[in-house]
Amino acid sequence: MTEQALPPVAERADAPDGRRGPTTLLRENTAFRNLWLANVVSLLGSQVSLVALPLTAVIVLDAGPAQMGYLTALITLPNLIFALHFGAWIDRRGHRRQTMIVADIGRAALLATIPLAYAFDALTLPQLYVVGFLGGTLGVLFNIGFSTVFAAAVPRERLVEANQIASGTMALSYAGGSSLGGAMVQILSAPVALVGDALSFLVSAFFLRRVDIVEPPTEEATEGHISGGIRFIRETPIMLASLASTATINLFTFAFYALFFLYTTRSLEVGPGVLGLVVATGAIGGVIGAVLAGAASRRIGVGRTFLFGSFLFPAALTLVPAAAGPRPLVLAMLFTAQLLSGIGLMLQDISANSISLAIVPDRLRSRVEGAYMVVNYGVRPLGALAGGLLATAIGMQGTLWIATTCAVAGAVFLVASPVPSLHDLPDQLT
Repeated sequence: MTEQALPPVAERADAPDGRRGPTTLLRENTAFRNLWLANVVSLLGSQVSLVALPLTAVIVLDAGPAQMGYLTALITLPNLIFALHFGAWIDRRGHRRQTMIVADIGRAALLATIPLAYAFDALTLPQLYVVGFLGGTLGVLFNIGFSTVFAAAVPRERLVEANQIASGTMALSYAGGSSLGGAMVQILSAPVALVGDALSFLVSAFFLRRVDIVEPPTEEATEGHISGGIRFIRETPIMLASLASTATINLFTFAFYALFFLYTTRSLEVGPGVLGLVVATGAIGGVIGAVLAGAASRRIGVGRTFLFGSFLFPAALTLVPAAAGPRPLVLAMLFTAQLLSGIGLMLQDISANSISLAIVPDRLRSRVEGAYMVVNYGVRPLGALAGGLLATAIGMQGTLWIATTCAVAGAVFLVASPVPSLHDLPDQLT
């Protein structure tokens, strides 16, 4: 990271340990605080959509397993199509923060069309498909810009701490948003609940306008410019193992989540309100995982924390297809699955994101992010589509067993890599 890209708090990096912590970082670093506020508000609204959008398809439009697979696939398909080229374009163009603002406003407008169409009794599955695909496209632009803005707002030596704050509040947003989403669907209907997410994107755009950073310089397009991120990942064993692991887990967990709402509401007969609480329990697990991540990284190392989280996250989900027996036992298994999975996910995310932010050069950051997303996010629609089609052929429970057990295998890619040997964050490569 270049010297001018660091916010004023970086000049106090040598402050005594007693003065440092999450509260200090949020209080002293205005750029990070506004970026954090934008992200929290947006995530809170998005969790309403996490519950409301699939339930709109299931309850209002009577979607089946294949249609749910199509919807989830279309939401994530833009990562596979656009991420690589968007990363190169943003590295060449710059203005990441402004791009994120435009993406927020565009996503708010798209979501607003769903309750509007519902009010006029004109809502259809093709409309949900279009909104999901275009919203996913704008989400790719937002996410690629976010990593560079985040790195420019936070000193390198405080990346784990900043990721703890971001991921911890993300988990809290998941808890509040999922519970709120379930309640809003129960009271207002699923399509009307999406108004909350549309408004949250506008509030996010407001806070992003207040983020004052100096972005890394742009880079002229040369031969091999687009493929620069691919080369970096391929030639960096830590990044290559990380990508192989997270992509495998994503492939199979998205096959799982394409069916999760349908399976729990129809096969296990869980109502929207209770289902919102189940999902919120995963968010509570995320808060616990975020709190534990820093201590775990110091005690066993950031690499082993990454490895353990990559195992726990998918392994806990096997409790969902295993859920059977009296209703209290079924609900206990669902709540436990979400709680432990949330802990694992945060341990994985915080350690993996911190390693990536530390090792990737600023000049390549958007291209590496784009290349990583092509694979890591690109497998998600494939997993969702495969989950829906396989469930149509063999049933939902059997598909959930296959998805969860195969997802656990993703941790194997980390075992033989340099990742478990990382105690501290690696140095930035050139």
